[in-house]
Parts: sequence; structure tokens; C-alpha cells
Amino acid sequence: MSGIKRFVGDTMIYGVTTILSRMLNFIMTPIFTSSFATSVYGILTNLYAYASFVNAVLAFGMETTFFRYLQKVEGDKKKVFDTSFFITLIAAFLFLITVFIFSTPIASLLSNGEQLSDYTTYVKYFAVMLAADAVAVIPFAKLRAEGRPIRYSLIKSLNIVIYVTCVLILLYVFPKFNDQYSFINSWYREGWLGNVFLANVIASVLTVVLLLPQMMGFRFRVERKLLKSMLNYSFPILIANISFIINENLDKMIIPMLLPEGGNEETGSYGAATKIAVFLSLFVTAFRLGAEPFFFSHAKHENARKTYAGIMEYFVIGMLIVMIGICANLSWLKNFIRGQEDQLASYWSGLYIVPFILFNYVLLGIYMNLSVWYKLSDQTRYGLYISGIGAIITIILNFGLIPSYSYQGAVFATTCAYLSMLGLSYFWGQKNYPIPYPVKKIVIYLIVGSGTAWLASNQGFWIGNVLLLVFVSVVFYLEKNNLKKFIRN
Repeated sequence: MSGIKRFVGDTMIYGVTTILSRMLNFIMTPIFTSSFATSVYGILTNLYAYASFVNAVLAFGMETTFFRYLQKVEGDKKKVFDTSFFITLIAAFLFLITVFIFSTPIASLLSNGEQLSDYTTYVKYFAVMLAADAVAVIPFAKLRAEGRPIRYSLIKSLNIVIYVTCVLILLYVFPKFNDQYSFINSWYREGWLGNVFLANVIASVLTVVLLLPQMMGFRFRVERKLLKSMLNYSFPILIANISFIINENLDKMIIPMLLPEGGNEETGSYGAATKIAVFLSLFVTAFRLGAEPFFFSHAKHENARKTYAGIMEYFVIGMLIVMIGICANLSWLKNFIRGQEDQLASYWSGLYIVPFILFNYVLLGIYMNLSVWYKLSDQTRYGLYISGIGAIITIILNFGLIPSYSYQGAVFATTCAYLSMLGLSYFWGQKNYPIPYPVKKIVIYLIVGSGTAWLASNQGFWIGNVLLLVFVSVVFYLEKNNLKKFIRN
């Protein structure tokens, strides 16, 4: 099997499972929006935004570092796993202890002094969940490195199934038996947002249990030279990942602070709109899962850089097709956002920004693809520079625009940040690790595809899907011969 065929095959497995898993998660959106008011859903969105930030810190860039050092270390490669897992394990343990000790002050900061007891419980739930997720990072990476996408995808799918099942039980089943069974009545609170977080804790802990076979054989051995080298490689990636989270989620963290009157409601509307855009996020995630190990393992091949350029081109085309497809079907996809009649208008008020959120995901996908150069050339400091500059732009524009333009300003800030990151990554990449990307062709596709998506979002179901079919047909006609040659190489 050629490298490209294997890459496509693994990515399809990751992609199908990720989409199926997230589809179950997507189905939770109408359940949450119908169970909670917009302002309460805003709290959920806000706390998960903070969680994504902590996740990046606890992972410490070790996932990418693990793949890189499997290629660099000669001889006993098991010590790469031992060192990587040791770092994330210690980080998770220290984080868990620290958060439990300071749970009340943390809750006070997050809640602005309101609902303090509830927020304290939320903080403890998130501490356990995030620690478990951090412990799972390297075992999951080990499955990918071993070329076992099916087992990886199965465990990921079970995580979502467990989460969804627990949510349904806590929101809909337990209320029916609350008065009949004392063991439920003694701790269960009907209609409480914490039930959603408790379900996530259960799913995360059980996922770690399912990954125990990948942890077997782990030894607390640390080779200082290797540890230092891996930390030096991973630290810029950690900062880059934190900057990425700032670009993605800072707006959801600070909207309640910058808009004290109705901030949670605005965050809820914005969070609901981003759920519609989740399908393109899935496509980008599936690509990353398949691409990262492939890029590292393929680096020594003669035509590696040409292959990377081809992957970029067809990845962009794929993202644009998904983008247009979502925009063409907004008229019925919006029905997944449900709520009480007096809340529905509030939830749907942010749908007009979906095409712009999708465009930002396209830019993010391109940047993720571009970033291969500094990872392969061991110049991860450039990832720090690029993401740091993007984060600074995000922070300045968010604080400058959100007070006047709410989440519209936040979306524009993300666009500016990603465009700057793309430009810097391409400029420095061509100097240090040149890859022959077909830039003009990609830019034309971006302009035509994005314009088609925006038009489709405003034309209704039938005309929107006709535009989708036209775009796909034209692309297939133009690319069919080149694509066949590319796959055969």
C-alpha cells in the first residue's frame, strides 16, 4: 500500500469515527438548549472554554513530541513512551491536588461570587475530568503511532457513548425515580447543570480504564538527557498550543466579563452557532489525527515535500466542500438548536455568523497543515513565535471589539489572527523548509469556495445544494486526472 493510500485510509477511519462520535455529541445540543436557558448554556460554553485551555497546558505538547522522538531515538524506543507518559502523569497529579486545595478561590473567580457552592463543585468535577484526559494523551498517541486507528477510534467512540448515556440518565431518567429511591434523592439535583459535568467525569475516567492495556509495562524511569531534550522540544509547542486555545476560546471566556449585562446569554447564542460549524471542525480534527504520524514517518521519503504540497491542496478542497455543504443546509441544521419558545429566538440569533466561523476553521486547517515544517525541522520555536503573535492579535482585538460588537467582533478577531499566522508560517516555512505549495491555485479555490458558501447560506435549501453540486462537479472535472496521479505516487 502506498504512503498516500495508507494516510487516506487511516484518516478515513479517524474521520468516520470522529464524525460518528461527535454526531452523538452534536445531538446533545438540542437536549442542552431545551433543558437550559440561554444564560445557563452560556455558563456551560464558558467553562468548557476554560477547560480547553487547561487541557493544552496539561498535555504539555507531549503528543507531537512523542511522535517526533519515536523517529529520532535509536534503539530502545520504549523509553520515549515512558518519559512522555511520566511528564503528563506528574502534571495531571499536581494539577488535581492543586485545584482541590484551591477550589473555592477558583470558583469565586469564575462565578464573580454568584452560585459559589455550585461553581466549587463544577471546579472539582473539571479537575478530575481534565486530569483523566491528560493521563490519556500519550496512550492514545501510542495507539496512533502503532498504526491502530480502529482501537483508537473505538475507545474514542465509547467515550462519547458513555458521556451521552450518562447525560440522558441524569437529565431524563433519574427525575422519574428521584422520589422513589433514597440513594438518588440523597444527592441528585434535577435540572442542575452539574449533571452534564458529572457525566463527562464518568466518561473520562472510564476512558482511562479502557486505555490500561496501553499503559502496561510503563516504568518510572527517566533518562535526564532525553527528558531535557523532549521538554526543550515540547515547550514551544506547549506555548503554541496555549496561544491556539486563546485564538479559539478566549472570546467565550471573556464575553461574560466584557458584557456583564447579558454576557452569559450572548455566550450561549455564540456557543450554539459554533455547534452548527462543528462538522468542519471534525473534518480538520480527523485530518490532524491521520496527518501528524504520517508526516513524521514520511519525512525521509524522496518526494515527501511534494506529497505534503498535494495533501494541502486536496485538504483545502475538502474543507471548502464541507463548508459549502453546511451553509447550504443551515435551514434545517438550525433545528438541532432547540429550546423553550421564548428562548429559541435567542439561540438562533447567532446563526448568521456560521459561514464566518466556518471560514475561520478553514484558515485553521491550512495553518495546521503548514505547521509541519517547523515540527519536521526541529524548529518548534517558530510555532511559539507564530502562535504568540496570533494570540496577541486575538487578545487586542477581542478586548477592543467585543464591548461594541459582541461575538461578531470575536469572530473577526479570530479571522485576523489566523490570517496573520498563515502568512508568517508560510513566509518562514519557505525560508527554512520549503514545500512547493500551489499557492495561486489554493487562493483561487479559497475565494470561489468561500464566496459560494456565503451565497449558499442566504439562498435556502434547494439553491444552496445546487451551488454545492456545481462546486463539487467543477472541482472534480478540474482535478480528476491530477488526483489519480497523486494517489498512485
